[in-house]
Formats: sequence, C-alpha cells, structure tokens
Amino acid sequence: MEIKNIVPFVILLISASCSDKKIDPAFMGKIERDQISVVTKVPGTIERILVNNGDYAKKGDTLAILDIPEVDAKKQQAEGALQSAEAQYQMAIKGATEGQLRQLQNKVSGLKEQFEFAKKSLVRLNGMVQDSLVPQQQFDEVYAKYQGAKNQYEAAKTELEEARTGSRQEQQAMALGQQRQASGAISEVGAAEREKYMLAPQDMTVETVNLKTGELALPGYPVFSGYIDHSVYFRFTIPEGQLGEVKPGEKIKVKVLYKDAPLIDGEVSTVKALSSYANIATAYPDFDMQQALFEVEVRPTAPEKTRDLITKASVSLELDK
Repeated sequence: MEIKNIVPFVILLISASCSDKKIDPAFMGKIERDQISVVTKVPGTIERILVNNGDYAKKGDTLAILDIPEVDAKKQQAEGALQSAEAQYQMAIKGATEGQLRQLQNKVSGLKEQFEFAKKSLVRLNGMVQDSLVPQQQFDEVYAKYQGAKNQYEAAKTELEEARTGSRQEQQAMALGQQRQASGAISEVGAAEREKYMLAPQDMTVETVNLKTGELALPGYPVFSGYIDHSVYFRFTIPEGQLGEVKPGEKIKVKVLYKDAPLIDGEVSTVKALSSYANIATAYPDFDMQQALFEVEVRPTAPEKTRDLITKASVSLELDK
C-alpha cells in the first residue's frame, strides 16, 4: 500500500480512538412532554384560527372561533319564548290592564244600579203583598229578579277584585313555571354559544392545528394538539440487569446531548415495565432480549428551566452524583 493512502487511514484510526466514549444505551433517553388535545363539543365550521403551530397559549386564550348557525337560530327562538313567558307572568301578578279595569268597573256600576232597583221594587211589593194589593206570583217574580241582580252584582265585584290583585295562585305558579322553563332554554343556548370559542384549557404550546378555516369540526374532533407548559420529563429504557441503579424518589442528574448546558437536576418519579418494545426510549436499543425492559421517568426539580428543551431530543443519565 502506498504511503499517501496509509496516512488518511491512520488519521481516521486516531480520530476514532479520541472520540467521546459511547454512552451505555441503558442510560440514554428522550425528552418528553405531557400532551394535550383541544376538541370540539358541538359541530361547527371553523370560522377563524387564531394560533399557529409552535405558538404558546395561556389558559383561557381563544384558539379558534366556530360558526354554529343552529345556535343563533335557537337563541332567537329562546329569547322570544322568554319575553312571552315574562309578559304572561307579569300579567298574572299585576292583573288586568287599566282599560280592562275600567270596563269591569263600569260593569260593576251598571249591575249595582240594577240590584238597587230590584231591591227597592222588592221592598215596595213586600208591603203591597201583605195588604193583598198584588198577587203572590207577581211578588215572587220580583224577588227572583232581585236575587238574580244580586248574584250578578256580587260576581262582578269578585271579578273586579281579582283583576286588581292579580290571578289565582295556581295561574301565577303556572306562569312562573313557563318563565323558568324559557329562562333555562336561554341558559342552554348560552352554554352552546360559548362553545363557539375554543379556549386553551391550560398553558400550552400548540404543536399541530388539524383543521383549516372553512372545514367542518365534528364533536370530539381534536382541532388542536400540543404540549402542556412546564410538563417536561425524561424517559429512559432500562434493562432488568441494571434496574438496581435507579429507584423511585432517587435524586439524579440528566445531560442534554444536543447542547452544551449544565446538568439538569431531577428525581426518578416512575419505574414500570415497558408496555411495548416500540416504546424504547434510547436511540441505540442494544439490549439483551433475554432481559425484561423497564421504563424510567425522571421529572426535573425545576421545570421552569426546561421549557426551551426540544421534545424527543436525546438525553443521558449521569449516575456519578
């Protein structure tokens, strides 16, 4: 082999021997975040989207506005029913209008005059029948008219009094029930109307916007998906043989491999059997297949300092504490 070809080969060997020591795959993991989805509760068309991928949203911020025509129509119907029910209830409480009261008052006055006339006639005939000046039949006819006039007069007075004081308690209760029913319909429509505004349920970073303006959002569809703020944790896959080196509650340090930064203090929060081989956290899954695998989660003790970390980037456990 010529010398000019040997030199690059030697340099390559020297470089390989001087490279960083390979990390045990059992102590490599990934940066993870708790995920969150924002779904629709009622069907509607996307009218406006107010955030983009990667945006940060605080709890209560509006992410999108839906167009729900059915809600607007039901709102108008419910408002009309409430106005009608309130008018009926007020009428039941307050009684008749001023015009109706005047008509009833005139009716009472007319019947009173008829009653007074019948009463006077009865008094006159009473003396005459005793003196046998008029037959008994004529007296009986006048007495019957007197009783009729009296009954009509008493009934008109009662009608006028009810009109002044309001309807019967049963009628008032029925009108009040109708008013409350209409008010409940308004509240129901108001709740549906609030669903037009899709709000961030908590502080979050939007990862994906799954619909565009004008598209239909069905109930339960995740329009937005993202990560909960301050929810960073580190996930590692540990073989059974090295499981004794970590245990829940243990203080530990984590190194972020993609940048030169101080070690992150953390605490082992969970140690559990790996549910699926596809969930292995390390990028180099060189494990003995005879050993069971376990998932280890490490939570940072200062979550606010990990907000800028990139999800799914690689990290390593530093066991020399």
